[in-house]
Amino acid sequence: MQPTNPSSGNDAARNAYQWAVVDPDRVALIQHEEETTFGELIGRVNLISNHLRDLGLEAGDVVAGFMDNDPAYWAVSLAAQQVGLYYVPINSHLKADEAEYIVANSGAKVLVAGPAQAALLHAAGTATGAVHRYALAEAPPDWMPYAELGRGYPPAAPENRVAGAIMGYTSGTTGRPKGVKRQVGQESPEAATQRTLDMLGSFGLASSNGVHLVCSPLYHAAPAGFATGALHLGHTLVIHTKFDAAQVLADIERHSVTNSHMVPTHFHRLLSLPEEIRQATDTSSLEVVVHAGAPCPVSLKRRMLAWWGPIIWEYLGATEGIVAIASPSEWAAHPGTLGRPAAGAVQILDELGVEQPARTSGRIFFKSTMPFEYLGDAEKTEANRFGDLVTVGDLGLLDEEGYLFMQDRRNDLILSGGANVYPAEVEQALIDHPAVSDVGVIGVDDDEWGQVVVAVIQLNPGFSAGDDLRAELDGFARTALGSYKRPKRIEFLEEFPRTPSGKLLRRQLRDLYSSAAPRTATAPSPL
Repeated sequence: MQPTNPSSGNDAARNAYQWAVVDPDRVALIQHEEETTFGELIGRVNLISNHLRDLGLEAGDVVAGFMDNDPAYWAVSLAAQQVGLYYVPINSHLKADEAEYIVANSGAKVLVAGPAQAALLHAAGTATGAVHRYALAEAPPDWMPYAELGRGYPPAAPENRVAGAIMGYTSGTTGRPKGVKRQVGQESPEAATQRTLDMLGSFGLASSNGVHLVCSPLYHAAPAGFATGALHLGHTLVIHTKFDAAQVLADIERHSVTNSHMVPTHFHRLLSLPEEIRQATDTSSLEVVVHAGAPCPVSLKRRMLAWWGPIIWEYLGATEGIVAIASPSEWAAHPGTLGRPAAGAVQILDELGVEQPARTSGRIFFKSTMPFEYLGDAEKTEANRFGDLVTVGDLGLLDEEGYLFMQDRRNDLILSGGANVYPAEVEQALIDHPAVSDVGVIGVDDDEWGQVVVAVIQLNPGFSAGDDLRAELDGFARTALGSYKRPKRIEFLEEFPRTPSGKLLRRQLRDLYSSAAPRTATAPSPL
């Protein structure tokens, strides 16, 4: 049974819900050789939407997903977003207590978890705040199988459809994540998805015929947003669970992939493949590849452009919104730029809110795509505002022609392989080790990862620096941090560069440890 039409008439589809009506046999998803059509996907979406309403969820309530890349991501998120709910994607690599915090903080009433994630929560004995919990595979005690979500409910589109939203979590200087919350329940799903399609059009993506490769984690706002946008366009999504450079190339050729979202780490790994493999693979189907998530070295970008041609777009963005977009031609003419924002869309301000002249550094303020607040944090919400502009703390400048260049990442944020790592959180995990007197965590530039996490440690008396202690500290970090947050390097420092008020001077640590070789050092004077 096909779902009922979510809008009147059989006009050209403008989102995945409508593709299920006008072209139900069109392939929506491919993963592990298994295909899902739009009719099948939206039929499942409608079952879940109707079940969520029957569970008592109302517009503004929350559904959370804690899973690896899986077709269930779209079944659950699209279901939530057509009945006015927030969908909260949770990083699938988080520890149990980290995930538990997000579930509780968001107020999620329903949690859908992957096999490993459900087992992790069960083994840790965490009692998630979600009233209804579903596992994608064998369900632990007190959980329901995911197959039961929607079972027995009508596959017709729910009545009185209303748009919900993704509520991604992004951390602050304390390391505690905060939900980026936008208003819901005030427009139709068609109106909401049209904004997504308009955004894709800014990158030259407008055709309804295409194949999108998903090779980044869907718990990140950017790859999930671009993939879902491509789905709404009518594209087929080829879903990878993790990034494998050889498999990415093979699937680009095999499925005639036309577009994808990547990070510079992916470029590095693709270019590291043997030349004979790269040259033997046909990538001519590619039309648009979008990247962000970490600083991209100019030399790396030039090598990718030489290989794939002028199809690579770059942008600066955050969960809070897109700041600027650089087309391939703009980047070629202004290497390193993040694009030229529309007049008034971006301003460079100093700490007093004074707009800076061309080529003068300051904080990057921009007009957010939609109004938002940080869930439960009015102070943080207010702190990042200046009139109708917002900032996430990035430092940059505009040149005389209005092209944007970024100079430093937001505050002390580390971006490693496209993932956000907050130093305070890593420091808090390491400071509890008996050997650690003081600790500072920094990001150091790396060709493959963009940045790698480096922990600089001052030891307590009675402990000796060396590889044995490095191994012990690494093991200690494993008990408290997700894999992508753990330091790739551990360094030892005799005296820490702190101001008289106790503020850590991270820039001096970066200057000390910009090279790759581990060493024990003495910090320069902070004065």
